[in-house]
Amino acid sequence: MAITAASCAFANNNIQYPAAPTGAVTDNYFGIEVTDSFRPLENDTAAATLQWVDAQRSITNEYLSKIPFRDKLRERIASFQNFKKSGLPSKENDGRYYFYENSGMQNQSILYRKDSINGNAEVFLDPNKLSDDGTVALTGVFMSPDGKFTAYTISRSGSDWSEIFILDTETKELLPDHIKWAKFTGAQWHGDGFFYSAYPAPEAGKEFSNANQNHRIYYHKIGSPQTDDVLFYEDKEHPLYFHSAFVPEGSHYIFLLAGGQGFGEAIKVKDLNDPTADWKIMEPSQDVTINLIDVVDDTIYFTTTADAPNGKLMTAPVSNPGRENWKELIAEGDAVMAAVQMAGDYLIVNYKRDASSHPALFDRNGNLLREIVMPAIANAAFSSSRHHDEVYYTVTNYLLPWAHYKYDLASGESSLIERASVPGFNPDDYVTEEMFYPSLDGTPVHIHLTYKKGIKRDGSNPVYLYGYGGFNISLGPAFSPNRLTWLENGGIYAEANLRGGSEYGDSWHEAGTKLQKKNVFDDFIAAALFLINEGYTSPQRIVIEGGSNGGLLVGACVNMRPDLFAVAIPRVGVMDMMRYHLFTIGWNWASDYGRSDDSAEMAAYLYSYSPMHNIKNDGTPYPAILVTTADHDDRVVPAHSFKYAAVLQAANTGDKPKLIRIDSKAGHGAGKPISKVIDEYADIYSFIYYNLGLTPTTE
Repeated sequence: MAITAASCAFANNNIQYPAAPTGAVTDNYFGIEVTDSFRPLENDTAAATLQWVDAQRSITNEYLSKIPFRDKLRERIASFQNFKKSGLPSKENDGRYYFYENSGMQNQSILYRKDSINGNAEVFLDPNKLSDDGTVALTGVFMSPDGKFTAYTISRSGSDWSEIFILDTETKELLPDHIKWAKFTGAQWHGDGFFYSAYPAPEAGKEFSNANQNHRIYYHKIGSPQTDDVLFYEDKEHPLYFHSAFVPEGSHYIFLLAGGQGFGEAIKVKDLNDPTADWKIMEPSQDVTINLIDVVDDTIYFTTTADAPNGKLMTAPVSNPGRENWKELIAEGDAVMAAVQMAGDYLIVNYKRDASSHPALFDRNGNLLREIVMPAIANAAFSSSRHHDEVYYTVTNYLLPWAHYKYDLASGESSLIERASVPGFNPDDYVTEEMFYPSLDGTPVHIHLTYKKGIKRDGSNPVYLYGYGGFNISLGPAFSPNRLTWLENGGIYAEANLRGGSEYGDSWHEAGTKLQKKNVFDDFIAAALFLINEGYTSPQRIVIEGGSNGGLLVGACVNMRPDLFAVAIPRVGVMDMMRYHLFTIGWNWASDYGRSDDSAEMAAYLYSYSPMHNIKNDGTPYPAILVTTADHDDRVVPAHSFKYAAVLQAANTGDKPKLIRIDSKAGHGAGKPISKVIDEYADIYSFIYYNLGLTPTTE
């Protein structure tokens, strides 16, 4: 289907949409001809694109500014953000305790440290001082084994590009070392420097759109310029592989991980103490998931889904780490083995069952000692190390921002350290329940519903339905202050654990990939039907939202069932399934999606659900749609949202608004300052309430 520029004269809801730059290109995919009328929008630095972006911002801002309760709603959302956000303490190599904290309205959380767990805190690193507007985010901190130096990575304006800096840990003095054009990396310390991953410097003006190739590993010696960094590893035969290094703390072994073309990573290991040592293959394929935990006495501890979709814990000798020498330590169970970490002489295994945490303590021989009791619906994260016995963990769910506990390995007792409190919000007024519903093929799908106590199933409740369904990512109980205004106004927040995620292991993931991707959309549509049939809501009250792969989900489901939804919010979505692999790291998603150049069958399948290619143009009423993207998104480039919005605005889809919100100095979402988060959610919820015909309480 191709919609011409002439169609742009069609005005929805009395909005005259700006005409997008046109230059139709027809591509042939195994005999399938696909016309892209808005190909010029892929050039995000072209004058015509920038003019179109400015025009879109103008009409979106004009529309939103006329919503009478928008300013008050922004104040209410901001009030719910204004509470202390504190991270878990972590005992580091200098013997101090480090933790992140945000007093409430700071754009970025500050990294603090204390000499003792109950001591006074001092600021170690404040990312708010790295920019005037909070758009520089601290993305990682990596201390050397001797505690002398601390490397940290930053991101500017939400980009995936990283810069690396070095501090003297004791004095907090910034050293002259500065590394640019790093990506998807930390700092793996060894000797008097560290390993990191980077791409060649990109072409000027194409830093956020051109495909990334030739991911290399370098070694940086403290005190030297980046130009002196030694190229440690590259693979010229596979320019689309990701490459990362892992050096277990205190170890002289380096693991090389290669990914990007499968569900997992190929792994090999080498002895850094032997300059003549060859790489030893641990896993040659990228077909299974392997998570390296640690090396103890020349034994590798790791989890894997090889022959175990729910995961199992294994060991292997560093000297001969191939599959034939893997030994099972903890067998696969009926719950997903989501994470394993060392804690002194013990192992903490964080199982996930129905998307909630069920952690347990094991000894080093794999014997279960006890479960670590959690609330029924919650996620838990642990801070521990094999180098000491101190264990801390945090619990969160849809109604609890965080609660920190200290865990006694010997007795199994948990003692509360501190619990968050949000002014103006009483969690006792709300409830979360979980249930299963049948997908369109009968598959049971898990869902969490959170709402104010006492609601009636009379079909009148507004529902905010959220999903993701991809890339082996699990959704689960998590708190967001931005949705509290929805809950206090009687809205239901529904989160579905769709196929494509990791909630039920590898088999659940694979059931939502490639030629089975439509299972994900069917699961999401079935969630809406279930909520309608059970009397929770009606099509006139359903809002759907998702980001990135979830933006694809929303776009596809709107095309499939536009009658089911009142409002749709596709955020930073993958909207052109025929060309996604041509931008930045899009090629990395082929393991989930397949590619249009794979085969005629794959091309036809992608084309059949690609959001921008399946927008109806026959007067079928669509929900009100607010597309969101950002100018520094180099994960899912804004061209996806640009072209989708242009096709949407050019089509005859009824009289509800079809707008695009294009943020500036922002990226895919990570590291976004609180001020921008509040602005974005104020706009999103204003758009939602206004198009549901509801006026929210803002006091």
